[in-house]
Amino acid sequence: MSSPLVLRQILFVLNPISGDIDKSSLEATVQAFCTERGRHASFFHTTGEQDLEKLRQHIDQHSYDAVFAAGGDGTVSLVASALAGRDIPLGILPLGSGNGLSKDLDIPQEQEQALHLIWDHRVRAIDTLKVGGTFCAHLADLGFNALVVERFCNGDTRGPGAYVRIAMQEYLDYEPATYRIITDQETYEGTAFMVTVANANTFGSNVVINPDGQLDDGEFEICLIEPFPGTAAIGILYQLYTDNFDDSIYTRRLRCRRASIEVSGQQRALVQVDGEPLEMDTPIQVTIQPQSLRVLLPQSAAERA
Repeated sequence: MSSPLVLRQILFVLNPISGDIDKSSLEATVQAFCTERGRHASFFHTTGEQDLEKLRQHIDQHSYDAVFAAGGDGTVSLVASALAGRDIPLGILPLGSGNGLSKDLDIPQEQEQALHLIWDHRVRAIDTLKVGGTFCAHLADLGFNALVVERFCNGDTRGPGAYVRIAMQEYLDYEPATYRIITDQETYEGTAFMVTVANANTFGSNVVINPDGQLDDGEFEICLIEPFPGTAAIGILYQLYTDNFDDSIYTRRLRCRRASIEVSGQQRALVQVDGEPLEMDTPIQVTIQPQSLRVLLPQSAAERA
């Protein structure tokens, strides 16, 4: 950790379509907020076409003291990927449907309070992951949730209600897959409802999948939910929402520094990475990049994150 940096030149990366929040006046609001406090705000708009490459080039060509991701989990992951390995810290202005990483970092979910991180903050280095060669700042998974995320991203409606509706529809006919997971600590072979690769703790829906995971310990967890009878579904859901993942006989966690995940009978598998659905070749290799990303945290939250 460190004392607050003096952040004068700040880039805000805006995703105009994340979540269900109207962003038509966001740029003007941020500009006015920064100008009043003697900061200079610049803006980069994502388009969905080569955003990472363009953002990296933009950062290389300018001198920014911090880069804020103004959007949802996908925007945060994009900016984090561009900043990983650099000294420039990541700020988060959470404007998406889930905002998972910002919640795990105790970053305020209200816009003006999150902007206070510009001058009232601490900097902390956290771990990041590579999942099948793809950058991951927060959570990735295979199985049921990856399917729901894929349906959600391809749907016309955003927000928690749409996610819940899709999850209920897909649950009725979902068939769990069989996995072989080899880590540097142990091997797991069996059928799973879902397999989550967790660098953090909580999904944007406030489901706690990895209760005591640490963002900067040089390790990650693979959290498994094994097949369960319908009568156990409500109990498992309750445990996930009350920070009691480990209390179920249908859950287990593997702590590791690297892992290989194979899906029986599948050469390619659907994986969601930081809220984005992707098709990946299997086995999927997962590795950790210790303390590779610097983030701006609230002063009061820095000791807890």
